[in-house]
Amino acid sequence: MATERETLLKAAYPEIQAFCQKHSLMFEVIDLRWGVCDLIDIDHMNTQLCLEEIESCQKLSVGPTFIGLLGDCYGHRPLPRLIEEKEFETLIAQLTGDPTATHLLTYWYWKDENAIPSVYVLQPITDHLPHCHPAANQVQHQGDVEVWRSVERDLASALRLAAREAEKHGLISQEQRHRYDKSETEWEIEQGLLSTQEIDLAASIFLREVEGLDKHLLEGTSMQLVDTEEDGSLDNEAQQLLQSLKAKVANYYPQHLKVHTVPWNAHPGNPRHKGHTKYLKELCEQFITATNHQVLRSLRYRGKSNEEPEGLLQELSHHMMLCLESCRLFCGRQDLLDNILQSIRQNDDHVHTPLILYGPPGCGKTALMCKLSEQVRTLLGQETVVVIRQLGTSQVSSTIHSLLRDICSQVCLAFGLPPLPAQVTQACSDLILPFHNLLLTVSHLGVQSLVLFFDSVDQLIPANGAHRLYWLPKDCPPKVHIVVSTSTAEHGILETLQEAMPEPEAYFEVGPLSREEGGKMLEVLLASVRRKLSPAQQTVLQHIFPEGGHPLLFKLAFNEARRWASYTLPTALMIVTTAQEAMHCLCVRLEKLHGTVLVAHILGYIVSSRNGLSDAELKDILSLDDEVLSEIYQHCSPPCKTILRFPPLLWARLRRDIGEYLAERQADGFALLGLAHRQFTEVVQNRYLPAQEKNKRHLLLADFFRGTWSWGMKKSLKLPLLGKSLNADRKVAPQPLWFSDTVANRRKLSELPFHLLNAGRIEELKQDVLGKGREQCSTGNMLHSFSCMPGRCRITIHVTFLWNMHWITCKIVATGIQGIVNDFAMCNERINCPELRLIQETLLLLKPALDYIDGVLGVSIIYIEVLARLHFFMFSYPDLIGKLCQQCLSWLNVCPHPVLVPLCGFLQPPGGPLKMTITGFLKGVTVLELSSDHRVLVAGSQEGTMIVWLMEDIEVMHTLTGHSAEIFSDGNSLMKKLPGRVRFLVVSEDESLLAAGFGAYVRVFLANSKGFHRFMAADLEHECVVHSAVFSPDNSIIVTGSQGESIQVREEAFPESEAAQRDYSGMEERKNYLMILCFLTILTECHYVFSNSSQVWSLSEQGLLTDTLDGMGTPVTLLALCGHTLVSASHSAPYLKVWDLTYDRKHKTLAPVPDRIGCIAMSHDGNYVYFPQARERRQVIIWDSTKGERQSIKRYHYHDIWEKPKGLQLDQGEPHRHLFSVAGAECDTLDTSAQVRCLEVAEQKQLLFTGLVSGTVLVFPLNSRQDVVCIPPPKSQKPVNHMALNRQEEQLAIAYDDLILVLDVSPGKPCPVIDKPIYTFYTQIPGAVISSVAVLANYRVLYGMSSGDLFLYDCPHSKVFPLEMHRCIVTCLETSHGEQWALSGSEDSLQCLWDLELCQWEHEMCYYKVLSWWVEIGAQHCESLISVS
Repeated sequence: MATERETLLKAAYPEIQAFCQKHSLMFEVIDLRWGVCDLIDIDHMNTQLCLEEIESCQKLSVGPTFIGLLGDCYGHRPLPRLIEEKEFETLIAQLTGDPTATHLLTYWYWKDENAIPSVYVLQPITDHLPHCHPAANQVQHQGDVEVWRSVERDLASALRLAAREAEKHGLISQEQRHRYDKSETEWEIEQGLLSTQEIDLAASIFLREVEGLDKHLLEGTSMQLVDTEEDGSLDNEAQQLLQSLKAKVANYYPQHLKVHTVPWNAHPGNPRHKGHTKYLKELCEQFITATNHQVLRSLRYRGKSNEEPEGLLQELSHHMMLCLESCRLFCGRQDLLDNILQSIRQNDDHVHTPLILYGPPGCGKTALMCKLSEQVRTLLGQETVVVIRQLGTSQVSSTIHSLLRDICSQVCLAFGLPPLPAQVTQACSDLILPFHNLLLTVSHLGVQSLVLFFDSVDQLIPANGAHRLYWLPKDCPPKVHIVVSTSTAEHGILETLQEAMPEPEAYFEVGPLSREEGGKMLEVLLASVRRKLSPAQQTVLQHIFPEGGHPLLFKLAFNEARRWASYTLPTALMIVTTAQEAMHCLCVRLEKLHGTVLVAHILGYIVSSRNGLSDAELKDILSLDDEVLSEIYQHCSPPCKTILRFPPLLWARLRRDIGEYLAERQADGFALLGLAHRQFTEVVQNRYLPAQEKNKRHLLLADFFRGTWSWGMKKSLKLPLLGKSLNADRKVAPQPLWFSDTVANRRKLSELPFHLLNAGRIEELKQDVLGKGREQCSTGNMLHSFSCMPGRCRITIHVTFLWNMHWITCKIVATGIQGIVNDFAMCNERINCPELRLIQETLLLLKPALDYIDGVLGVSIIYIEVLARLHFFMFSYPDLIGKLCQQCLSWLNVCPHPVLVPLCGFLQPPGGPLKMTITGFLKGVTVLELSSDHRVLVAGSQEGTMIVWLMEDIEVMHTLTGHSAEIFSDGNSLMKKLPGRVRFLVVSEDESLLAAGFGAYVRVFLANSKGFHRFMAADLEHECVVHSAVFSPDNSIIVTGSQGESIQVREEAFPESEAAQRDYSGMEERKNYLMILCFLTILTECHYVFSNSSQVWSLSEQGLLTDTLDGMGTPVTLLALCGHTLVSASHSAPYLKVWDLTYDRKHKTLAPVPDRIGCIAMSHDGNYVYFPQARERRQVIIWDSTKGERQSIKRYHYHDIWEKPKGLQLDQGEPHRHLFSVAGAECDTLDTSAQVRCLEVAEQKQLLFTGLVSGTVLVFPLNSRQDVVCIPPPKSQKPVNHMALNRQEEQLAIAYDDLILVLDVSPGKPCPVIDKPIYTFYTQIPGAVISSVAVLANYRVLYGMSSGDLFLYDCPHSKVFPLEMHRCIVTCLETSHGEQWALSGSEDSLQCLWDLELCQWEHEMCYYKVLSWWVEIGAQHCESLISVS
């Protein structure tokens, strides 16, 4: 049925694949008949391979497991490879009258007494006919093939004759006799359908019936459709067997049978007939429908039964199966096993250290760990919770972050505890503390014991401190046990463990097996596969291992000895004594059986991959390998001229022969194949991957994962037999970036950058991954085994990959921020490109924000943060960063609901002083200390937790729990009166300097033999209360942090008199001094203004401001300085900031708005920000955010507009200046008569309205040297609470405690005219004051109260319309441009949307927590407009 097979491959499989991918499944067709030339089954294993593949699909598939196509041909009837001893001798006894047949059977079937029970084995064809091997001379090969065909017929005839005679005499059963008559087709249908005991089968049979076939067979036509004898006549026996098979399927499984009746003239021999085309179309449609139905049914069942967290059940099953296999074959080491179990039992009721098992590779640590996990329940009770991870055998168990996350999830489920919050499980540093706390929680429950087994910690990827083992508790609480194993070959890990846990009783060495234990292990392994050895063969093994050895060597010996038959010649009994020799011998054997090219390429692809390759991927990759295909089709033509694929049978045979040297690992959502032993990997690299070959493997892998030859793209191949190029579709899986809107192509994300980099295709790497790129995509009898396995797959749709932001965002969403950071780090090691380093630093800076955010909001924040950080470099690096920023802008412009749309860079850029944000605490930081050698940083928090970091790479060393309240640092007191209450004291490292903080000042003292003396005449003055200070090691810099979220860094300047008395050789004079100011988020009148700055001062030049840095976000209360690395913390924030004081100044950003009051106003375009100066608040500053500096303005005369009986125009007056110095530039301030309470800007009329605490409103013209207009307060002289202009800037509302004035702002020349109030009205709510106001057209006023009440007042009609009240003070009001809608906000974070025409509530939004991203965003100033959606 070659036509049906080819049609399904072209039309049905792609559609089913797309359907499965929509449901996150991988669709794989296992058709061992496809693409195979008329090859001889040399070792007679093909039928057994097919049955094993069907069994594998039945175990793994969540959809259809078997689909058969059955026509009018019964198929090839293979000889049985194995016949049991008794049965064979019974058959021979029936042939006593035919010595030729008897001799033929005994010549080809040899007795193997090593099998249990003994069997007769059909010998490989090449043992008697060596030229049957495909590599032999073709003339001789054809001759031996013909001989074998004849021998095979004679053997089959003799066996069938003997079997029928034996059945007649009752010596064998009918089923035993039928084994000699079965075709491969029936064997497979029986395995896939007939012998299955499950009620709900995922199998289907498609039957093709040709009308009138019997009539045409009698006429001698259509013989190509049926089985024939050697002379071309009809094989009646085969036809009878076929009819019996069809009847069996129809009688017992009618619901699984799909029948297609085809007119005789439309049979496959006449493919152009319309009836034949219709039949093939209907076949494909029914095939697709049946398969998709089975997939959906399985998915519905899985949805009901699987309530485990995503991926956890799969991971548990993976480790459970590995553990069961190791336990099944474990033997010996009973004394060591008992000692470890005894130690666990003794430690169950008190605090103890983890137990460590160690030994060289291959000593059996894994098997011992698995056996311990099996027996520990017998020791501690069946209710004991056992968690085992064989590290490095899956992607989840290879990284410390995913490992701890998975362990915590399993423990929470086992003990009925609530799962860890999603934001906690996102960051590695945040997982160590929850992991330790979870163990304490389990201990406090005191009901069940918990035993954690971490096998092979040396197999963890070293990133995030995995090999430094800071994540491992040094003490286990009662009822909690940890057992760790490690290899002594990995230098440093065992030493690290011994340094942290020096107790010798915690360590158990796993040594070699004795000779007796090794012999017992071999017996167990051989018995597990129903094999044994002859005495002579046992003697050979004993001579090879006279003193015993490590289990790995015995396992390798078993892999060789299991192939020995009792008739194997002694010269063929070869056992090597080292792992490397065993691996080389394996390669030699594989090359002999399968050819050097195929073996070298397949093993090379597996080793060259990043995480391994799936079966489906390997077959696709080999289908693209022209060298492999040329080798396969050098003596025969491919079965199809338009499709060229690698024959799956060849991979199945090779995989079987590689055996246990292949290992499955879970990675990227799939089961991937890798090599089981490191020694095997090294042998493959040395044997098959020299530099040139390695580059070829990476090139083709890059082409595959890039999707170069998918979506119907044809690739030409010149085959010697054809004499011309064959331009064929290789039918490899498409590789879009996204499979669907929510499912990413994780395999491509993981593998493509790795292979492009290692293949040296740097330009393509920049194009597809790091820069601009584009993907193009479009949406006989045959029996198949099908496997639809869970995974991350795709919908086949057109995807245009325009910029690298698509890649970055996709990988962050799919794998987390650390994955893309690792990719850029990998590229930066090989590519000298400053742009890549800047992008990598950008990703590190945004990591804390993404650790706590997911979903659509998280995607929006990725684009916002990247653009807001890299905007500074758009024009400096247009090729990569410029395009990336353009992609961010494009995405935000089409995003229906972006959080913010940055129009400039306003977050800390890469390359600047801020290097990272450290998370890990749940509440504010209260203690920050450095060790004396500056290697270790310790921080404590309000929840009673302490975390210890290694300063070298800011890596978590320890997480200390147990404090029940806040952690504080001891302070000292200076026995000398200071002007105010002392808030802190700090001493320099050499104890020569002391700094005391009081109020807004820091006083520095110099110590000598007479006591402490003033170091500088003037105190260090701040605008807010100072909380902290720290000296640099050389006493040249002092860093201070204030209530205004500021950190000041100053150089000490010693007086000459003091300098003459002491040796200050270690204090080098410096020219630059730093002052870092960090401001809190300000939210005023629905505008976001972010202020978070750090200022750099030079004290040697009378306090000249030389630089500005920003980033803390909350008042800085703690500081630590290590060289040029500064760490800042706050009582109000659960994070720390790490700064580099020697950053590249060319990455300096515009200075942020230095507002810390919260009273601001902005121009519509965001170019100007208006705010009162801190402390006195009697001066208004205009900040030019495009230049990052204050705007020069003029000072004005005041005129009271109510001194004249009629409206007054703003008259010109003589200006005079008020100057001061900021960053070396002269700027003006705008003086007010009292403290400023609120500000409002009339953009069109160029007026600034300033509400004062005295009740006065000052009106400043912004575009001319006009006099200031003064709107006097009412008689009550109460402060102005709020002001508002309507959208047309025609009315102004001024709100006092219980009074609102509404004034007209009329056009006038040269300036607008402001009259006396048109309307004045009072509120009538006792004890409540007006907190916010908005004015609409037609003199309608919306105002909110401190009580939460909200009203709409119609001034012309004196009517009040109450709206539903808030729960607390109304803090802001905004109206839409059409004034139909209004938005009100209250202090409890509630926002309400109102329909002003109906005066009713429409919608509300409430925020119950502050996300870390908002904390950082709010801590940093936007120099330009930020559009708020």
